[in-house]
Amino acid sequence: MVRRMRFLHTADWHLGRSLGGHSLHEDQERLLAEEFLGMVRDTKPDAVLIAGDVFDRFVPPPEAVELLDDILHRIIRQHGVPVVLIPGNHDHARRLSFGARLLRDAGLHIAQSATGAAVRVGGATVVATGYASPALLATLPGYEGVTDHDTGFAALAPALLGLCTEPGPRLLVAHAFVTGGAESPDSERSLSVGGTGQVLASRFAGFDYVALGHLHRPQTLGAALGGGCIRYSGSLFPYSVEEADHAKSVTLVEFDLAGMARIEELPLVPRRRLRVVRGSFAELRAALTEGRPEGRMDYVALELTDPRPVPEAQRLLSEVFPRIVGLRYLAEAAAPGRLAVPGSAARATRPIDLFAGFYRAMREDAPLAGAAREVVVAAIDAAAAEDA
Repeated sequence: MVRRMRFLHTADWHLGRSLGGHSLHEDQERLLAEEFLGMVRDTKPDAVLIAGDVFDRFVPPPEAVELLDDILHRIIRQHGVPVVLIPGNHDHARRLSFGARLLRDAGLHIAQSATGAAVRVGGATVVATGYASPALLATLPGYEGVTDHDTGFAALAPALLGLCTEPGPRLLVAHAFVTGGAESPDSERSLSVGGTGQVLASRFAGFDYVALGHLHRPQTLGAALGGGCIRYSGSLFPYSVEEADHAKSVTLVEFDLAGMARIEELPLVPRRRLRVVRGSFAELRAALTEGRPEGRMDYVALELTDPRPVPEAQRLLSEVFPRIVGLRYLAEAAAPGRLAVPGSAARATRPIDLFAGFYRAMREDAPLAGAAREVVVAAIDAAAAEDA
C-alpha cells in the first residue's frame, strides 16, 4: 500500500501577543506544546508548513523567541519532521531568517526571499515565498512595474510555479489576502489601504495546494484553481473580540497518487476561551455573592446593558472576571452620532486617537509621538477651525 503524503498547515501564531493588556504567552505555549505537538506526533506529517506571522511584531519579546525555538526543536529533533516556515507582514523577515542556511540541513527551511525557494519533501515540492510586499518586489530585477499585491503575484506566481521541476504534488506557502476571504479587521493588520492588498485567486493556478497565512478564520478558497485548493489554516488563538466565535484549528492535507485525497481541520481547544459577556453591572457583580461564574478565568469582553456608565465598573468587575479585555455600554454604542465599532470595547472617538491607531497599524506598532504628533494635532485643529 502506498503511503499518503501528509502536511500540517498552520499560520498566524502571533507569539508575543497580548489581549486587553493580558499576555497570551501561557495560552500560546500550552496550545503549541501540548495540542499542536500532539498533532505532529499523531499524524506523522511529511512536513509542517507555517505560513507567516509567527511573531506579533518585528521585535518580539524574549519569551516569544524562546517558545518558537523550543517548539521548532521538538518538531524537528524529537519527532523528526521538517518545517517550512515563512515570514508574514508582522514578522521581520531578515531577523526571522537568521541562520537559515545553517539550519536547512537540520530540517528547518526558512524563506529568505519573496522570490521563493523550492523544498523537496518526500514526493512533493513545497515552494516557500517570504512576505511579498509591493514595495519590496518593486526593488527586485524584473518586478519594477509592481504597484500592488495583485500585480506583484501576477508577476511572481509563474516564477514560483516554475520552481516545481519534479513530479508530484506542488504546494505553495505564502502570506497574502486572497479576494473572497473572510477577514477579521480588528486582528489582521491591513496589508495596504483601499483594498489594493487583495490578490486574485486565479494567480495561484497550477498549484495543488496553497497554504496561506494572514486571515485568521479557517477557510478554503479553491474554485478559481481548477482542481487545486487555496486554504487559510487560521490563527492559533482568537486575537480579537470578533474572533470569539471562531473555531480555531490546524489543517491536515493529504495527497495520494491521484492527487489531493482529503483536507481535515484538527481543532485547537484553548484552556481559556475568549467570550463576550452581556448583562447589567448589578447582574455581573452579583456573581461574587452567588458563586463564581463558569469560565470566569476566560478572557471576556463585557457588554453592559446599563443605560449610563457605572463609576469604576471595570475595576469592580475585574474581581469577578480577572481577564477583562474590553468593556462597552450598549446604550452608548447605539446612540446617534456615536462612533461604534462592532465587537470592540471603548474605542477612541477623538480624531487624534483614531489617527494614532492608524499610524500604529501602518508603522509596525510604532507610537505617534513627538514632532509627528504635533504636526497631526495642528492639522486637525486647522481642519476643525475651517469647519467652525
